Amino acid sequence: MSKLKLNRRTLLRGMGVGSAVAVGLPLLDIMLNSNGTALADGDPLPMQFMTWFFGNGVRLDQFEPAVVGDAWELSSELAPLLNVKKHLNVCTGLQNRCGQQITHHEGMTAFNGYTFTDWDGGLFSKAGGPTIDQVIADVIGAKSPVKSVQLGVSKRTSVMDSGTTMFALSHRATEQPLFPEFNPQMVWQTLFGEFQPKPDDRALRKSVLDAVSADIKKLKPKLGTLDNQRLDAHLSSINELEGKIATLPPACMLPGKPTEDNSDLNDPKDQSGTEPITSVNKAMTELMIYAFKCDITRVASCLWIGGAAETNFAEIGLYSGHHDNTHNDQAQDKVHAGVVYIMQELAYWLEQMQATVDPLGKSLLDTGCVYISSDCSEGLTHSIARQPVIVAGNARGKLKSPGTHYQATPGAPNAAAGNISDVLLTVLQAYDPTATSVGGDVAKSTTPLEAIRGLG
Repeated sequence: MSKLKLNRRTLLRGMGVGSAVAVGLPLLDIMLNSNGTALADGDPLPMQFMTWFFGNGVRLDQFEPAVVGDAWELSSELAPLLNVKKHLNVCTGLQNRCGQQITHHEGMTAFNGYTFTDWDGGLFSKAGGPTIDQVIADVIGAKSPVKSVQLGVSKRTSVMDSGTTMFALSHRATEQPLFPEFNPQMVWQTLFGEFQPKPDDRALRKSVLDAVSADIKKLKPKLGTLDNQRLDAHLSSINELEGKIATLPPACMLPGKPTEDNSDLNDPKDQSGTEPITSVNKAMTELMIYAFKCDITRVASCLWIGGAAETNFAEIGLYSGHHDNTHNDQAQDKVHAGVVYIMQELAYWLEQMQATVDPLGKSLLDTGCVYISSDCSEGLTHSIARQPVIVAGNARGKLKSPGTHYQATPGAPNAAAGNISDVLLTVLQAYDPTATSVGGDVAKSTTPLEAIRGLG
């Protein structure tokens, strides 16, 4: 008798509170071909991609590793990433070749390879073209129910800038910004379709597991012992995640408007209102890990803290805005502390991705990658020279692993310095080997960065 095969996109289905419910499944042995190199239907194994942005740059003297090459060591600002170091390719000394400069806006070229457009001579602009996540979504996004998802953590976006460049990390095109969602409850709704952001409506908190119980009973007898164990663990994680999202205090997500049950707002040192950055970061991470694991989506972006944003880090005792600190030469110690905190929160994302392993022993950092950068190298100067990029993950061997520290010639003229768009092209080719360029105008790249290319 031939071995039973299960389609990778199989969903457990049922009805819950008057609406259809569908629950994705993790990758199981039953979904693979006989040697585990592809899905049972011959499609390539799934890959994931994510962009992750933090505004206002770094302290270059504290961020750039001292050693170039494979023997590199973590710098003080990169130290929180110790547990995922083997998955990191750190690229420094690069030149962002945006053709215009405002402040901060030009830094976003690192995510699309285009000079911004529609500049009014002030602080208004629009993205010059599609961002890398959307280019990759056109390649792999159609294979999942949700083509891509856009997340945000800090709601304190810039009050000075206008247009769309600074407010949407993801763009389908110049006139098609994809704005981030800052509420984990709404992200849950987008990804899973069952949860409604009405925390006082007990009926809507009924477990989706109850709704799909009939499908679960039909599926389990068809699975082997290991797949049944994986399914049980997966269903338990859904139940746990439901509880965490459903109990997240809704007032925590209101921008700067305190409520009586938000304990974070009781700190008299924080006049602008404390954001629950750490807990929201954790909730967003868990949502995306689940969505990637179950192939609900393969592409995401996270505007963790916006460019030129007035976010403060009250949770670690930094009550002055991070943007103001980066522009104050007397507050660079606070900038350093802020960047270390940002890297700690990034580490949580990457460590959870590393811990999520499929039946082939591959983690989400093996099967995908995260592209991480900012809107400048250092906020104090607004410089886009030496703008750093971290690429975490090897995208099924397409990117170098263990990773390296690549450094272009720091401070060199454009002709000699590395083009930051070269990193974009290298990443794009990991998902679309036929791609020959990325971006446009003076920021375009046709030369991938070979130093971070893998052997796969």
